[in-house]
Amino acid sequence: MSKPREVIRKLRGQATSDGAGVRLTRIIGTRELEQVDPFLLLDEFRSDDPGDYIAGFPEHPHRGFETVTYMLAGRMRHRDNQGNEGLLKAGSIQWMTAGRGIVHSEMPEQEDGLMWGFQLWVNLPAAQKMKAPHYQDIEPGDVPVVEGADGSRIRVLAGTFGGATGPVRGVPVDPLYLDVELAHANMAVEVPITAGHSAFAYVFKGSARLGQDRSRLARGELAILGDGEGLTVSTDDATRLILVAGRPINEPVARYGPFVMNTPQEIRQAFDDFQSGRF
Repeated sequence: MSKPREVIRKLRGQATSDGAGVRLTRIIGTRELEQVDPFLLLDEFRSDDPGDYIAGFPEHPHRGFETVTYMLAGRMRHRDNQGNEGLLKAGSIQWMTAGRGIVHSEMPEQEDGLMWGFQLWVNLPAAQKMKAPHYQDIEPGDVPVVEGADGSRIRVLAGTFGGATGPVRGVPVDPLYLDVELAHANMAVEVPITAGHSAFAYVFKGSARLGQDRSRLARGELAILGDGEGLTVSTDDATRLILVAGRPINEPVARYGPFVMNTPQEIRQAFDDFQSGRF
């Protein structure tokens, strides 16, 4: 690659809770890191204690952005006021475009065992914030996997890698979303990333080395990447991480709770519309 990306910042998430008390780690969407335009929030939820997740996320509204749920383990039932319903299970992904407004719930469909996954919030440009809501529910078997002879295994959720194109389509910010697994030490993979797009990596197993300077990223650390045309991921031991990139929107962000718009007035309108039953 002519201009490789390097790590420009590393940080850890903050323990918090959301929904009806689900314990999670918030990595993007904190005071330390408000956003990585166009990405507004990244949560990792992981627990085998039912008390940490059993209350789930009862009905709540959204407007003006997209929510992306990627399940690693466990089962979560989704329902909404548009008549949609689906089961998110290990390996599945749901890309929900809230658009002009939706009310939905995500509730565990298990009483014990490990619940593990990520939720990512992706902003929408002003011109598309009030579009009709819709879903892309992707089954595990519909996510292409690029396997290398050296033991690398990369699931392509969105974007393109290694000749495979992910099943998520039609997202305004042209996202790349990869689940990168390198099975042992002394492995390396080169990942093309569109120049000018924001990008980050988050390690959720082992540790990784990123960039030509081999900056170490431990489990639970997020790396914000500088600009360039690709990233080298290498290992000292087995590792697994998500790598996410997308085109910045570069618009004002007005954000309050479950609504993300461009102005405070639009936020007030969202609350009024929701309370008046117009979602």
